[in-house]
Amino acid sequence: MKYTKLNFMMSVLGIIIYITDLIVDIWVSVRFFHEGQYVFGALTVGFMLFGTLVVQCFSYSWFKADLKKAGQESQHCFLLLHCLQGGVFTRYWYALKKGYHVVFKYSKADNFIGEPIDLRKEVIERVTDLSMLRLFETYLEGCPQLVLQLYILLEHGEANFSQCAAIGVSCCAISWSTVDYQIALRKSLPDKNPFNGFCPKLMYLFYKLFTLLSWMLSVVLLLFLNVKIVLFLLLFLWFLGILWAFKNQTHFCTSISMEFLYRVVVGFILIFTFFNIKGQNTKCPMSCYYTVRVLATLGILIVFWVYPLSGFNPDYFIPISVIIALALLFGVTFLIVYYGALHPNRSEEKQLDEVDGKPVQINCRMKYFLKE
Repeated sequence: MKYTKLNFMMSVLGIIIYITDLIVDIWVSVRFFHEGQYVFGALTVGFMLFGTLVVQCFSYSWFKADLKKAGQESQHCFLLLHCLQGGVFTRYWYALKKGYHVVFKYSKADNFIGEPIDLRKEVIERVTDLSMLRLFETYLEGCPQLVLQLYILLEHGEANFSQCAAIGVSCCAISWSTVDYQIALRKSLPDKNPFNGFCPKLMYLFYKLFTLLSWMLSVVLLLFLNVKIVLFLLLFLWFLGILWAFKNQTHFCTSISMEFLYRVVVGFILIFTFFNIKGQNTKCPMSCYYTVRVLATLGILIVFWVYPLSGFNPDYFIPISVIIALALLFGVTFLIVYYGALHPNRSEEKQLDEVDGKPVQINCRMKYFLKE
């Protein structure tokens, strides 16, 4: 396991994107309330609170578990920090502080000394925890926020600077958290090949972004048709995702309540994209997932072609339809290329399940978390 200057710079970039995303969301919500658009303002704040509250819950539970594992008592200051929504900032502070010592204070000769190696391991574990929390926040807050901003953009036919900033920052946050999560996953699990090379990262990023974009725009189109239909569809997909998590019997958290929350969150994430939730062979489930996604997207486009809405600007429909179709085509193509030719494990024989098979060398949370 190595923690390099590039990894440290990615951590710095991560907190910059995190703070920028937070500032832009607050800016957009304040602007909505100032303009009298209270529903949009309340939804923006609601998505922010939903994402950050879940993230703070998991962050605090991990702090407690780590202190208990080290034989220390839980400190009330950590609870206060998380109640004040400062858990992620606290984690970034520790990760950057110790990461700086690893990459700038210790020389290569220190690789043979026990303490720097232990410190390097601790830094990787802290950065891995941050990548998991950022992945939670991306799909719990960033994706719904992006759907909302795209809907507002299409409804009004024009966008102010704050909305464009919100859309741009959300795309950056999704992109960064997606790639950073994959790097952290393979760095923290020794039985997995490292996520090396520019092309695999780019293919994986494009696969996630394009499939997400096509689905989000499809949901936005449905919102113009009927908001109740969209809510029913998303709740139904959420329910199916939760059932899938319970069927797979995930074992990510030590407590029953936090494990239940984890499965609820996994169900929500599966609304937007597919993840291997237990490290098993998911070729068939993934194929079924994206087959249904393609059919649902095509069905939405056909409905709008057959029954065009009077309240929707027809000048936008053809460009949006083309974008949805091309994004879906590109996303599925990049998916096939990534898993068929660029996946880090493609040249190896089938590996055992890292949860139920051979044990990994490090007992970290990531080995029970979402896989690719």
